Amino acid sequence: MALNYCSIASGSSGNCHFVSSDETKILLDFGMSHRYVKKALEEIGENIESIEGVFITHEHSDHIKGLKTFLKKHDIPVYMNECTYEKAKEKIREEDLHKIVITDKNINMLVGDIKVINFDISHDAAHPTGYNFTCEDKKLSIVTDIGVMTDEIISSLDDSNFLVIEANHDVNMVMFGSYPYYLKRRILSDVGHLSNDDAAETVLRVYKKGKLKNVVLAHLSKENNIPELAQLTVKKYLEDNGIDTESDINLDLTYRDKTGKFYRIV
Repeated sequence: MALNYCSIASGSSGNCHFVSSDETKILLDFGMSHRYVKKALEEIGENIESIEGVFITHEHSDHIKGLKTFLKKHDIPVYMNECTYEKAKEKIREEDLHKIVITDKNINMLVGDIKVINFDISHDAAHPTGYNFTCEDKKLSIVTDIGVMTDEIISSLDDSNFLVIEANHDVNMVMFGSYPYYLKRRILSDVGHLSNDDAAETVLRVYKKGKLKNVVLAHLSKENNIPELAQLTVKKYLEDNGIDTESDINLDLTYRDKTGKFYRIV
C-alpha cells in the first residue's frame, strides 16, 4: 500500500495539498479558488468529487479562501478545530456550516485507510496545526506556517518517509527588503514563518531519525525568497553534514500557481 502526494499550490497566494492512498483521497487546506483546485486535480487525473475530506491547518485566507465555494458545491466534510472554526465561520455561508466537522484540538482518526494525526505548531493564528498522514508503514508529514521548530514538533515528524516543510524566506532578504518593520518582525518571530536555514536544520534532524527519503520545500515567499536559493541553502547544509542529495535524499520545491510533482511514496 502506498501514499501519494502532490502540491496543488503553496505560498501566500494560496495553499492546497493532495494526499491519497489507493483507496482514499484527502485535501489539506483549500486556499485557492474552487475552479483552480478542480482544474489542478483534473491535471493529475483526480476528480474533486472523489475527495473524502478536507482538513484545515488554520484560518488565514491563503488556507481557506476557496472553502466557501467548495462547501456550497459539495457535500464533503471539512475538518477543523473549534478555535479555527470560530475564526473561519464568518467567511462561510450559514447554510453550509453543518458540513464542517469540529474536531478535538488534536486529531487522531481514520479517513478510509489513511490515519490523520495533527500536532500543535507556533503561528499567529487561533490554533494552527501541522499534519501527519499514515497508511500502513508509510508516513507523510506536512508542516508550514510555523515560526519556530521545537523538539516536540520534531518528535511528531519521527519516522516520516516524506516531509513537506516550510522554507518561507531568506533572513537577509527580509532584513534588507522593502517590508515595513512591523511585518519583518512578524515574519522573523516565533509566530511567523520558517526560514531556509531553519528548514535545512529541520530536514537534517528528521533525516537522522532514519526513514526520510523525500523533502519538498513549501510556502516560499515571493518577495523574500528565491526558489533556487531555498533549494541551494538546504542542499548545501545537508551536504556539509555528509548527506548526498543525489542518492540519500530527494529535494524538491512547491509552486505558488501550479501543481508540483506527483509523488508515490512506496
